[in-house]
Amino acid sequence: MASITSKKRIWGWMAFDWATQPFYTSGLTFIFGPYFAVVAAQYFAGTGLNAEAASAQASSTWFWGQAIAGLVIAFTAPFLGAFSDSSGRKIPWIIAFSVIYVVTSFSLWWLFPDGSTMWVIFFAFWVGFVAAESALNFINAILPSLGTDEEIGRISGSGAAFGYWGGVTSLFIMLIFFSEDGTGQTMVGLTSAFGLDQIDRGGTRIVGPFIAIWYAVFMIPFFLYVRDDPNFIRPMPPVSKITRDLGQTLKNVWRNKSLSNFLIGSMLYRDALNAVYTGGGVYAALVLGWGTTQIGIFGIIAAITAAILTYVGGRCDARFGPKPVITVCIFVLVAVSIVIVGMSRESMLGLPFAPNSQMPDIIFFICGAALGGAGGAIYAASRSMMSRHTNPERPTEAFGLFALSGKATAFLAPALIGLSTQLTGSVRLGFLPVILLFFAGLVLLRFVKPEGDRL
Repeated sequence: MASITSKKRIWGWMAFDWATQPFYTSGLTFIFGPYFAVVAAQYFAGTGLNAEAASAQASSTWFWGQAIAGLVIAFTAPFLGAFSDSSGRKIPWIIAFSVIYVVTSFSLWWLFPDGSTMWVIFFAFWVGFVAAESALNFINAILPSLGTDEEIGRISGSGAAFGYWGGVTSLFIMLIFFSEDGTGQTMVGLTSAFGLDQIDRGGTRIVGPFIAIWYAVFMIPFFLYVRDDPNFIRPMPPVSKITRDLGQTLKNVWRNKSLSNFLIGSMLYRDALNAVYTGGGVYAALVLGWGTTQIGIFGIIAAITAAILTYVGGRCDARFGPKPVITVCIFVLVAVSIVIVGMSRESMLGLPFAPNSQMPDIIFFICGAALGGAGGAIYAASRSMMSRHTNPERPTEAFGLFALSGKATAFLAPALIGLSTQLTGSVRLGFLPVILLFFAGLVLLRFVKPEGDRL
């Protein structure tokens, strides 16, 4: 520990964001997610559903997967955090989840266009999602030890911004050299590298191995420079004591009004944000009819604005605190959600577009920029705010509760979207519930102390 400088430790910590962002950028949102939606829609059309109903069923299936994965994360995170804090060890947990992440991400290669492996790969993807999010809880728990409250806002924002640049870089590589569109060519007109077969979408399916290898390579600085503090490593106490301590922590949360309102409020707005993130590519593929290249360009724009505005948000956090940053971001996300609900290829909030108009595409590109910027900044500011409410002696448990608040209702937005989509038969109208969740989170944020309140 003494031989590793504070600067190296911070850069090692930030390496996790760079290493994992391609899973969210290329996997969850812009390449694998839309590809899965198309494969699933064709699969359900083969069962006798018409095109619109098959698309709605594909979208609903995707969101139900996210909902179930969210529940698993929600109910395991506080216990994993309590076990980690009781032993003082975080690194072994991160290693274990990293192995699961790499294996499941690599397996995405086997989602074939005919849908024959759809359910197996669907399961593997969400197991990988659980592993990535669980590892993130332990990474976030390291944040309070990296600096003062004022420094943490900057470090959190810089780390998240660094991660988004990783997402941009990886997405560029995928779009230029691998991911083919309907023409069988990449974004710049090349055939997929390594002679990958365009008929079975090899250039798109390679996103799984690409994500896995990227993570394995770029996590090396983390494991070189981030260590468990030997002063806090101790024998694991009995499970009964860990459970009692966790129960006491939960009681303390409800006595702390600032923290409890923040956890519940962030639970709602982060749930809504994750649903919009997850559904952005699906919406583009099923509502706007975009191909892989258009969705990829959309992703690049979103990731670049996320990288820039998350960095700016971190500086604003350091100067004004995280609460104003979160508030502004929620208003931006509400505006984006209204556009998603109100726009189709034919009209925008009831106002018709000209035939074959490109305005829906232009508007959605603008929405992508706003979504990326606001989403990145609110993510960094939220974990900064959580650090201001954290007991320094039990940070992993605290961030386990943060994960619980982020995932306890992680089924809610996807489930509401899935239900709304099924009831309306419309992918677009299925996003209506997220607007209410954003506003509910904003109301509860009013009761959160700007400078936080330690447990």
